[in-house]
Amino acid sequence: MKKIHRVLFLLIALAAVFANQLTAQESASRVVEDGGTGEYKAIMISEPSLATHTVFRPQDLSVFGKKSKLPVIAWGNGACANSPWEHINFLNEVASHGFLVIAIGPMPAEGERGGGRSQSSQLTDAIDWAIAQNSDKNSPYYKKVDVENIAVSGMSCGGLQTLEMAPDPRVTTVVVCNSGVLPTPGGGMPGMPALVKDDLKKLHTPTLYLLGGETDIAYNNGMDDYKRINHVPVYVANLDVGHGGTYREPHGGEFAKVATAWYQWQMKGDEEASKMFVGDDCGLCNDDEWKFESKN
Repeated sequence: MKKIHRVLFLLIALAAVFANQLTAQESASRVVEDGGTGEYKAIMISEPSLATHTVFRPQDLSVFGKKSKLPVIAWGNGACANSPWEHINFLNEVASHGFLVIAIGPMPAEGERGGGRSQSSQLTDAIDWAIAQNSDKNSPYYKKVDVENIAVSGMSCGGLQTLEMAPDPRVTTVVVCNSGVLPTPGGGMPGMPALVKDDLKKLHTPTLYLLGGETDIAYNNGMDDYKRINHVPVYVANLDVGHGGTYREPHGGEFAKVATAWYQWQMKGDEEASKMFVGDDCGLCNDDEWKFESKN
């Protein structure tokens, strides 16, 4: 009888271990909303080799390779947060259009608001990781990453982190959301990069500013940045939604539509996507909700 009890105990213990492993595997990835509206249904995943970040990418990587690769988007969060919990709808939607999006911060659990502060250098960590994965024969991303097309992007404090890392020569486009260099360096919340307006001269790629209109606390800073940038192509688009943007709306709302079109144009050479921004009959030209300006 004792032997039977021991066997039963061992079986129960093994079952518990297996259940814990299964739970860990399930929690390591999650489908956000319906996977996005793009051509490639996306997934949010925690990669063991980059547990400090959250990855959003197409679920099926088998369709990517020599002919079609994944451009890279490194993302910094609002409030210098070390979690992308506020932006998962937006980031997942972008990924569903065929992008490898790597956000600062560990993957948040369902309904979790991640804490802690992030560093600008984590954007560089994301880029370094993506390039390394592309060269690693044991990686699911092997030869599937477009290392020639890399964006840095972010919202609010993450926008300042973006501007701080934008001089990286590997970066090919920049998207700054609800942000701009403060008139007084270090005048924002603790942990914000203490950039000065002269840092804008270090930009070397086409740059998009997405702002929330005059009620956005970053509006004046962002518009002042735009006026000062004269050496690279720069575009600023305003939607009157305030500082919070539309990130948490289904599929990231209007901000996701515009940002995705920019990424498709700048990193995939998509001429159809470019029509959102250029031409007499451009998409934003025909949308009364958006106001925009562009230079160069």
